[in-house]
Amino acid sequence: MNPQAKLVFATSLLLGTTITISSNHWILAWTGLEINTLAILPLISKSHHPRAVEAATKYFLVQATASALVLFSSMTNAWYTGQWDITQLTHPTSSLILTSAIAIKLGLVPFHFWFPEVLQGSPLITGLLLSTAMKFPPITLLFLTSKSLNPALLTTMAILSAALGGWMGLNQTQTRKILAFSSISHLSWMAIIITYSPKLALLNFYLYTLMTAAIFLTLNSMQVLKLPTLMTSWTKSPALSAVLLLALLSLAGLPPLTGFLPKWLIVQELTKQEMAPTATIISLLSLLSLFFYLRLAYSSTITLPPHTTNHMKRWHINKPINTSIAILTTLSIMLLPISPMIITIV
Repeated sequence: MNPQAKLVFATSLLLGTTITISSNHWILAWTGLEINTLAILPLISKSHHPRAVEAATKYFLVQATASALVLFSSMTNAWYTGQWDITQLTHPTSSLILTSAIAIKLGLVPFHFWFPEVLQGSPLITGLLLSTAMKFPPITLLFLTSKSLNPALLTTMAILSAALGGWMGLNQTQTRKILAFSSISHLSWMAIIITYSPKLALLNFYLYTLMTAAIFLTLNSMQVLKLPTLMTSWTKSPALSAVLLLALLSLAGLPPLTGFLPKWLIVQELTKQEMAPTATIISLLSLLSLFFYLRLAYSSTITLPPHTTNHMKRWHINKPINTSIAILTTLSIMLLPISPMIITIV
């Protein structure tokens, strides 16, 4: 793709996100969401492969439907209350329609069907944008309207997302699909806490973005798209494989690493809200996703496939690790010691 075109699309993405997160009026927020959708489409379909074109088409149809629902919910609210302010979404029907629209945009269950397919048809860097940057404006809209949302509906969707995200990821061999189901299961933690502690949901999203960016950039640097390639990638870059092991365990939420912090704080907040059974259920369901994180970690560092003769081992290349990967992986592994400072900010 032409560098000038890439610059235009990247600038449009930044512009659309900025418009949505900084607007008070529903029409401006909707405009930012539409700019974002149109800017990411060429990046998804830039390879001209049929699967990429299919992914772009699915993404456009789903996002256009969700944006129309956002507009419809705001118009319904304005019809009954006379308010176009995002924080004044008080009508129950409008709130229900908006929750459904944001769930479609994020890929929460039962509107998750498009996300793994779109991510599988996209390049890794575009997949990183779809998993992180494109979810920021919808999460912001949930943050701004959190007082009006239905906690029971969001809790139900969160538990279903945790269950299905973990269950569907168990049998996958494509790394992009595994990361897509990982994203769905992580969104469940944000959805379940957004009505009780919106700032904690945003903290969870920021840390998820940090860890996911580290993993996507590492896989892109190692040119890994499926598990058999990951199993032999240690011969090419052992340092990156070791770092990927720790980043995956952090994304799984194991205690000594950064990923444990948001889950710990969310379980603590749910217990304060007298939702200990719900916290127990979502914690147990996260064990499903822990299995495929451990399988990825095991494949990347500890083992070789049983049929190694069918795989060409890669030459070891003494290439320095990218600075951004080094910074992101360090942060995604070692932020837990400063958790008291993070808690005071939240």
